[in-house]
Amino acid sequence: MRLTHCTFAPYRLPLRQLWVSARGGFVVREGWLVRLETDAGLTGYGDCAPLPQAGTESMDSAVACLSDWATTLPGLPLEVALGRITAGAAGAPAACCGLETALLDLLAQQAGLPLARWLNSHSSAAVKVNAVIGGLDSQIVERALAAVAEGYSVLKLKVGLAAGHEEIPLLHNLVSCLPAGVSLRLDANCAWNEGQAEVFLSALTGLPVESVEDPLVNPDMAGWLRLQAKVPFPLAADESLRIMGVDAAFNQPPVWRVVLKPMVLGGLVSALALAQRAREAGVECVVTTTVDSAVGVSAALHLAAAVANNLAHGLATSAWLESDVVNPPRPTSGVLRLGDSPGLGCVPSKEFEHSVKIFIG
Repeated sequence: MRLTHCTFAPYRLPLRQLWVSARGGFVVREGWLVRLETDAGLTGYGDCAPLPQAGTESMDSAVACLSDWATTLPGLPLEVALGRITAGAAGAPAACCGLETALLDLLAQQAGLPLARWLNSHSSAAVKVNAVIGGLDSQIVERALAAVAEGYSVLKLKVGLAAGHEEIPLLHNLVSCLPAGVSLRLDANCAWNEGQAEVFLSALTGLPVESVEDPLVNPDMAGWLRLQAKVPFPLAADESLRIMGVDAAFNQPPVWRVVLKPMVLGGLVSALALAQRAREAGVECVVTTTVDSAVGVSAALHLAAAVANNLAHGLATSAWLESDVVNPPRPTSGVLRLGDSPGLGCVPSKEFEHSVKIFIG
């Protein structure tokens, strides 16, 4: 089977409210929907959603990469095209993630398998997810209780947005309002120096903290391990993984947890390889989106199912978007379930495609 057309169309998806973090916020997600067609009549889709603050290329670099590939991919067999995209993912990870996802969609359709099962024959049929409830503002308790009522048992919130002595009392107050069995996943987005991180982490004693992501502004393994030795929960490396490097993170003693973002890592293949390396090193893995379109969320869902662990993954971000390119996967009681459709199982709505005058490429 060979590719016949490679096209991509822009989208702009406003958020319902500001997405906040210590690295800055945003109120809209922009990107391109990648569409690949074959001589067998199959169509595959992928999402290219750059977010430089998370570690991707710029919008301009992404569209330049897509334009180059649109002229060189047609005519290639699927496997050859996949090899070339995967090899070139480092410089433009979001663009390559979109292209690779569309190719994997086609390959899984060709095999008659859901993408997760094509990636791993022992993939999970259901994936536990955390709720994303924002920062510690005046509505945090209301949002947390609403998420608990929907069946979530892991709540993710941003910290490091204010001084530690301001956030710690708010955390304690939040916990006092939560039922037993609910845990907090905190994300500092590299907000603190080591001294500030130590003070904040020590103040979490007795709270149901599931993990803390990216505590250090300038992470190094020595400082990371000093902090990890002082707390019973995992410190999770997301942006820190890029800064410290994979080799350092997986050396003994390794970090306890890494966060896998396909849009940042260049696609599902490299992310799954990293998950395998983590497993061999005894390191936990959590898959998260970068607040992507429904196509990107679906891709991350298939990756999380292929990783096949019992952790809550960061995939329930679609509710933050006012609109989408297609109806996204919807969690039920904090769980996302995969269907049996071959491939990605996510086809953009006709309304979206009709709203785009022409696919570029």
